Amino acid sequence: MSKVLIVSDSHGSTEVLEGIEREHGRDVDLMIHCGDSELSEKDPAIMNFRSVKGNCDFYGNYPDNEVHDLSGLKILVTHGHLYSVKSTLVNLYYKAKEAEADIVCFGHSHILGAEMVDDVLFINPGSIRLPRGRIEKTYVILELDSNKVLFRIFDYGNGELSDLRQEFTLHKKD
Repeated sequence: MSKVLIVSDSHGSTEVLEGIEREHGRDVDLMIHCGDSELSEKDPAIMNFRSVKGNCDFYGNYPDNEVHDLSGLKILVTHGHLYSVKSTLVNLYYKAKEAEADIVCFGHSHILGAEMVDDVLFINPGSIRLPRGRIEKTYVILELDSNKVLFRIFDYGNGELSDLRQEFTLHKKD
């Protein structure tokens, strides 16, 4: 089993990133930041996160997209602004198909969500600094076990929101 921590839209807050890493860094296999950190990749608060470039990332040399292979699954990471995620997931869905991704992690809208579209799981961890649609400053931990994904949501400083826990079944490609 692998664990992936996913954050997004921290907008300059090094304290929150450092706190999340202190809390979970030893327990996860990969820490992903979906962009808009507003930090240089040399900033100690983000150095252990694999981060992509958001529309507010004017410092650093982050890629627009990254793909990670973990537990036999492909995880596509992007911020979302290049795919118009505030209005549709269609563009990002086509990018996921092109990348042969099983899971897509993105931010930009600051709205927490998880949704299966056909055979692709889309994850938006919300924002750990400026959430929209709810008051909690959310981030996500995915537990990957074969084709099962346990989706766990955390509110920074207040722990897991266990009533929002979900399980998804992915259909791996051969």
